[in-house]
Amino acid sequence: MIEKQPLAFRVTPETLDDFIGQEEIVGKGTLLRRMIEADRMRPIILFGPPGTGKTSLARIIARTTESNFEKINAVTSGVAEIKKIINETRNSLLNMPGKTVLFIDEIHRFNKAQQDALLPSVEDGTIVLVGATTENPFFEVNKALISRSSVFMLKPLTPENIRQILKKALANKKNGFGSHNIEVTEEALDFLCSYSSGDARIALNALELAVLTTDVSGDGAIRIGVETIQNCLQKKAIRFDKNAEEHYDNISAMIKSMRGSSVDGAIFYLARALYAGEDINFLARRIVICASEDVGLANPTALLVAQSAAEAVRMTGMPEARIILAEAAAYVASSPKSNASYVAIEKALYDVENTDTGTVPMWLRNAPVEGMKEMGYSKGYKYAHDYEGNYVEMQFLPDNIKNNVYYKPTNNGHERKIAEWMEERKKK
Repeated sequence: MIEKQPLAFRVTPETLDDFIGQEEIVGKGTLLRRMIEADRMRPIILFGPPGTGKTSLARIIARTTESNFEKINAVTSGVAEIKKIINETRNSLLNMPGKTVLFIDEIHRFNKAQQDALLPSVEDGTIVLVGATTENPFFEVNKALISRSSVFMLKPLTPENIRQILKKALANKKNGFGSHNIEVTEEALDFLCSYSSGDARIALNALELAVLTTDVSGDGAIRIGVETIQNCLQKKAIRFDKNAEEHYDNISAMIKSMRGSSVDGAIFYLARALYAGEDINFLARRIVICASEDVGLANPTALLVAQSAAEAVRMTGMPEARIILAEAAAYVASSPKSNASYVAIEKALYDVENTDTGTVPMWLRNAPVEGMKEMGYSKGYKYAHDYEGNYVEMQFLPDNIKNNVYYKPTNNGHERKIAEWMEERKKK
């Protein structure tokens, strides 16, 4: 059962149809897919985190192209090896097409002299460069090479992508575990998908280690649970399913900590959620809601901070998103609190749904045409800016509910100023 080659290598996709994830760059009709399928490769640089498919795409190109294909690693190769490949490419006896697709893994490791050695051959088409890097190529790769290449950014795989890859590996009878009786619990798969950080290689390596180190049961099955996967990843399992009670308990504790002005509590439950693989965008949304519902106008800036954090989280992703979320959660938790706006809208909605609230007063209605004015639309409306202090006493609610009060500001934070302003208005 023990194979010489790692599972992650054995189950590498052989065609683009087998490739999972990165739909933005290899989906039907995309530029890169058309280049590969038509064997019309141009210099490209694949940029993204480990385990997202850069090397897999290179292997698919190798299987697809009719050109000579060479692979080197920038860590172990130098100018001499580059020149050797170029010379062999130009030797018609060794390479009839006179062109080589050269895959350079970790191309950012090449120094300037090594990258410069590629330039003339990339320029004249002798070498079709396929570079792979985990670093931003716009900072780490020679600008001349960048200008001659198309850069494709690969993103961390989604948990669903990882699940598909694992399922295929378990079902693959030729290169995976399909010929063996292996049972992996859904909880274990969930944990593995959440904690592989979008890296298929981490997930496959952990699965392989779990299979190889688990004893066969009496009925011939290898059963793998979350504890086994936890040990293989060397990471503690926080037991909550995203759709189960623990999920709701944890997010409830985080929200109540922010509402209760416990910065430590908010940070702890945020950390617990992040460790368990909670969706960072979901966490950002909950902080935004808390900033509005529980902080409100006691500190209007809290909503701006939370909203900015939510956008920053979408832009950056993990692991940096943890810092942004922590900052926003701490700010909301440490802000003065007021739910006056929340209470106000709930009360108003109740009246709209359950009572006869009457109609909009005529003086508040719009009168876009002359005939409507003659019918009384807009008659009696007072333009606030025409009066001292930009305020004028006027009835705004319908007659049926004209004495209702919905918004009652507290004396907390900025809302104290609002309360004082409202009291001053009543005196006029």
